[in-house]
Amino acid sequence: MERSWWKFELHKRKILSLLLLLAFLWSLTSIHWNKDLFHGGGIKTAKQIATTFFSPDLSKDILQLALKSTWTTLSYAVAGMSLALVIAFFWGILASGVLVSNLKTKRHVKVFFRGQLGFMRAIHELVWAWLFVASIGLSPFAAIFALAIPYGGILGRIFADMLEDVPTQPIKALEAAGAGKFQTLFYGYLPMVRSSIVSYAMYRFECAVRSSAIMSFVGIGGLGYQIQLSLDDLQYNEVWTFVFFLILLVILIDVWSNLLRKNLNSANAEKKQLKISFYSMILLAIGSWLSIYTIENASLSMLFTKENLQYSSQFFKGLIGIGEDQPAFLSSDSWSNAVSLTWETLVMSIMATGFATIAAILTMIPAARNVADGSITLSKKWYGWLSFGSVRAGYIFTRAVPELVWAMMIIFIFKPGILPGAIALALHNYGILGKLLAEVIEDLDSRPVRNLASCGASRVQLLLYGVLPAALPRFLTYILYRWEVIMRTTIVVGFVGAGGLGQQFKLSMSFFHYTDITLLLFFYLVLVFAADYISEKARFFIK
Repeated sequence: MERSWWKFELHKRKILSLLLLLAFLWSLTSIHWNKDLFHGGGIKTAKQIATTFFSPDLSKDILQLALKSTWTTLSYAVAGMSLALVIAFFWGILASGVLVSNLKTKRHVKVFFRGQLGFMRAIHELVWAWLFVASIGLSPFAAIFALAIPYGGILGRIFADMLEDVPTQPIKALEAAGAGKFQTLFYGYLPMVRSSIVSYAMYRFECAVRSSAIMSFVGIGGLGYQIQLSLDDLQYNEVWTFVFFLILLVILIDVWSNLLRKNLNSANAEKKQLKISFYSMILLAIGSWLSIYTIENASLSMLFTKENLQYSSQFFKGLIGIGEDQPAFLSSDSWSNAVSLTWETLVMSIMATGFATIAAILTMIPAARNVADGSITLSKKWYGWLSFGSVRAGYIFTRAVPELVWAMMIIFIFKPGILPGAIALALHNYGILGKLLAEVIEDLDSRPVRNLASCGASRVQLLLYGVLPAALPRFLTYILYRWEVIMRTTIVVGFVGAGGLGQQFKLSMSFFHYTDITLLLFFYLVLVFAADYISEKARFFIK
């Protein structure tokens, strides 16, 4: 009996893998695979974009513009993250329940504040940007608030989880000494999670820079804005100049973030380096806010003018259908259209996850350090480090470019539809997923793979019989996590004509059909929460 149950446990991962594969194959059937997928000059455009990759515009004017746009992108990201940290600090503490003693009250408080954090992070930052631009106009604060809310929700949720996972013994010792709730918070909980919070915040800072770049889509400046203008003018060599500046910015922050995290998690932390990083962050935050107030001429008081109040009032009344004879959420045709677009969006997310997973699995072996140095395969090849460097560089390149920027380029090649959206999402997530899967291989117990290698197994056999069985649970976990993220992002690629809810969302905003927006947001949230739920249940199933 026990043996049968053990076998079922073993096969649960294979069952889930098969279901994911079937879902991906099913998603491919929604595409009519023929030459009509491409624009008339799509192939020619693809060649032009690919050719100009090697000859970016390095003229003085473009380089100066790229530097200025890079600073704009960075300053919005820093300002947005500084507000996000404030949100995360207060909401995270409240959502953890550490300030409440009564168990019943604590449960209700946690549900209430965790629900708010869940809502904040469920909506993509670009959707927040649309909503803020519609209510307060084209102000840098629209971008800053749009970044602060979802990132505050993400950081707040992680902050709350960290506070809940703090060991109880030191807290009980403080309480036994007569400490109150705030004293246990400041002298017990916060010191124990400080390094973890800083480490995770730095990781999210890198993501915020990419998000800041795509704020341009709603008319706010930065690198994304210049990329969009150059694409509209068919100046592909300029496009690559701005893309390379974005990649360089992301790499610099990634390196800084890795160094800081390494120091924070090291027993022999370099205090001098930590101090330099700390003061650099303070200076960067001050410089960013000064730049927004002086160079961008932004003012918080200008948000509260009578004119803005009137726009905001009209916008929010429009969302709930006040003054409209036939609101979209009371129309059966609108519901039918929204259901159809929701279905498209779901299919796009599955297709994108499948493309990214296949590409990541095909490249993860040469991207693992223990394969490159031959320590796991017992066979060191002359091209091992060359392959490692090439694949890893490809991962950095694809993930540094936001999905929306990929979509802007791909839509020049393919006709509007879910395929260009899925490819754009897959390109960005391939870099993330490939890096994660390669790191899983690096962390594997190498003995079973070495035994296979010593018996003369080929690389394909090592993958099928050595790597996959041991790494499959973590592979599946990462794939499911990425599907959640992709689902949340599908609406963004739709903004540039890649189909699904995003495309209709943009049209409705352009024509001021605000009740349509309400209906589309409802279905978008249903999709995001459903993906979170299914993903969580699937991960629980394979544990």
